[in-house]
Formats: sequence, C-alpha cells, structure tokens
Amino acid sequence: MRTSELAGQVGVNAETLRYYERRGLLNEPPRTSGGYRDYPPTAVDLLRFIKRAQELGFTLDEVEELLHLDSGGPDSCDVARGLAEHRQADLERRIRDLQRMHDSLADLVATCDRPRADRSCALLEAIDPHTEATR
Repeated sequence: MRTSELAGQVGVNAETLRYYERRGLLNEPPRTSGGYRDYPPTAVDLLRFIKRAQELGFTLDEVEELLHLDSGGPDSCDVARGLAEHRQADLERRIRDLQRMHDSLADLVATCDRPRADRSCALLEAIDPHTEATR
C-alpha cells in the first residue's frame, strides 16, 4: 500500500512514516516500478502498536526497545514488564503533581467567593513573580 493510504489508515501523516523509517522503527518498504513506497499490510499493525505505546506514555526510544523485545522470549517479557512498571510509576508521579496543581487552583478559585472588598485576587498574586506567594 502507498504512503498516503497507510498514513490514512493509522491516522498519521506521511512525514511521520518517513521519520519512523529514519529512526528504524519502520522498515523502508520496497518501491513500485513507478518509485512509490509499497508498504506491506503488516505495517498497519506495527504503526498502531507504536501509536498505542505513545498514547500510554512510552517515548519513541522505549517503543523501539519494546519492538526489539517482541521476539525475545521470557527474558524479554521481564524487560518489557520493567519498562511498563517504570512508565506506570512516572504516570503516578505526574498524577500526584497534577492533583496538587488542581487542589492549589481550587483553593485560589475559592478565594474569589469572598466579598470583593475583602479580597485581592489571590489567583493573580499566586502567578505574579513579584509577590511572595510564588517564592
């Protein structure tokens, strides 16, 4: 299948396919007699795997490692598990950070409920680099 067809099926653009080829994530396909790339049907599943791994937070370097582990047997499964556990811990840390940010913003928004005469804008003070609130 041609580049545009593959890109359309997976939801990426043609430059992404070429980038994946340069990185070695996707093998450069043979060319038709007219010089067009002719991707095998298996390229769809490979690209969907790459995109899904990215959605789960894996970097392209980690995706490359996962692809190399795919046919490595039980030891490779242990390595893949380690990568997934690392990604899971990273996400848990980010979730905690986001929850703290959410709570801080909720506190700031709550100050807006006070009568106007009894408040300054805590939200603006919190993000102003010239106030003590951010130090």
